[in-house]
Amino acid sequence: MKSLRIAFAAFLASALVPAASVTLAAPKAFAAEAAVQHALAPSGALHVGVYRGSPSSIIEGPTPQDAKGVGYDLGRELAGALGVRFEPVVFPANAPLLKALAAGEVDIVFTNATPERAKEMDFSQNFMAVEKSFLVPPGSPLTTIADATKPGLQIGVSKGSSTARELKEIYPSMTTVEIDTLKHAGEMLAKHEVDAFATNNAILYQVSDGVPGSVVLPGHWGMEHFGAAIPHGRMAGMPYLRDFMANAMADGSVDKAIKRAGLRGTVPENGKE
Repeated sequence: MKSLRIAFAAFLASALVPAASVTLAAPKAFAAEAAVQHALAPSGALHVGVYRGSPSSIIEGPTPQDAKGVGYDLGRELAGALGVRFEPVVFPANAPLLKALAAGEVDIVFTNATPERAKEMDFSQNFMAVEKSFLVPPGSPLTTIADATKPGLQIGVSKGSSTARELKEIYPSMTTVEIDTLKHAGEMLAKHEVDAFATNNAILYQVSDGVPGSVVLPGHWGMEHFGAAIPHGRMAGMPYLRDFMANAMADGSVDKAIKRAGLRGTVPENGKE
């Protein structure tokens, strides 16, 4: 009966997954026990937190079936492997998403694993590395990353982001402008209301598509190392989550999700080209 229940759950999960999904091979030995399901998806559905406009999270399409993004795809595959319903929860920006995860209002987020964030959530191993640079509009006084030290510049950052804190450590005299959404960041760049926007290159390239003539400056001033994050108190599910992520990296599922999302700016997690 147990095998029958697992098979039915797998069938139900596959019926809920859009046809364009990234396929992750999940061997029978990978099936989750009830305790793991409860730890990672206590409601019986996996609530995957994502935020708009980032290929590392979610890029929405005309219909839910057209949505894509590394976090979105991996979350959907994890739900299928667990045999639970996939429930994406879309936020307007990353800051409220991380707050919701820390409060246990969503079950998992695929995000930059920083020491500060690790105080409020638990991370799997890193699975993806992304460079951080600046996106500049046409005519910006920044032509190289070294130009960021010029006085009087207005550098846009996402409100509540790790980038805002990191830039202040690297460039103590830099003036940063917090921006609430990525859509708004692109609009401010196009109007030259900021001289540049700083974050990881995956987002910068995505924003640049909507700002004609904008350029992502070559090189990087920092790196982001992505992991799967779950709320504190759910460590009973972490061994399974780590195995899932290791499997996703080994069989190419992470790479497929990156390519499907059109994510640019990644480098090998070991730091080698």
